[in-house]
Amino acid sequence: MNDHECVRFLQWSLPLLRLRWTGYRKVRRQVCKRIARRIRELGLSGTDAYQGYLSTHPEEWQRLDNLCWVTISRFFRDKGVFVCLERRVIPVLVHQALGRGDRFFRIWSCGCASGEEPYSLAILWRHSIQPHFPSIGLRIIATDCAPMMLERAHRACYPFSSLKELPPPWRKTAFFKHQDTFCLRKEYRQSVEFLTQDIRRQRPPGPFDLVLCRNLVFTYFEEALQQDISEHIHDCLYDGGALVLGKHETIPETVAEDWQPWFNQDAIYRVIHTRPT
Repeated sequence: MNDHECVRFLQWSLPLLRLRWTGYRKVRRQVCKRIARRIRELGLSGTDAYQGYLSTHPEEWQRLDNLCWVTISRFFRDKGVFVCLERRVIPVLVHQALGRGDRFFRIWSCGCASGEEPYSLAILWRHSIQPHFPSIGLRIIATDCAPMMLERAHRACYPFSSLKELPPPWRKTAFFKHQDTFCLRKEYRQSVEFLTQDIRRQRPPGPFDLVLCRNLVFTYFEEALQQDISEHIHDCLYDGGALVLGKHETIPETVAEDWQPWFNQDAIYRVIHTRPT
């Protein structure tokens, strides 16, 4: 399957999955390789034959959907965002939580892949936040639709290349070496709960102080679905809570009035309309 054939197939199939082609242009090779492999498994001649197969085997759409998920993850991905969270965002939000009398600071990590993002937050919390706010604990809900990725998250063992952006002292303290991987110690994992959820259909109810929804919804999903999900996130955040997007993502214009850019260079927003919690 050549690139032109794959592009034509993606432009046809992605909208039927409520995904959008523009989000896939630069990362399509990963997806094209998976689709080509699936076509070979089925013994089909190419994408035209696969389109025909999809029309007569509706259950195959779920398999295709799974092939279209793009997973690029590592600890402290976009390190500047985590520095901003550590030094400026989370301390403000913790003060708000303490003002409400909360016992826990609550985070939702959406599209958590194999756990690097929520575990990054747990490590950051333990080393940098907890010493200053010992009276409040941490609870992280981490969701992803791929059971295989969540199995890796539960194992919590990673190659060194995934850990390179972590501060070396934190890396040394939080991980132990096991064969050719580095495994996260138990005390850093206790605050994270993993749920198998497809955000297009299932979402944790909250309330949350902080939501991270990076490089997923606002890159790959159709605009109507982006609006629906952003409204849900808005409603499940405490007043004054924060949402972190990928650095090149923005809130849909149709709901932008409900959000205030907080640290614009890092795509961090705050709720500005009062909603019941």
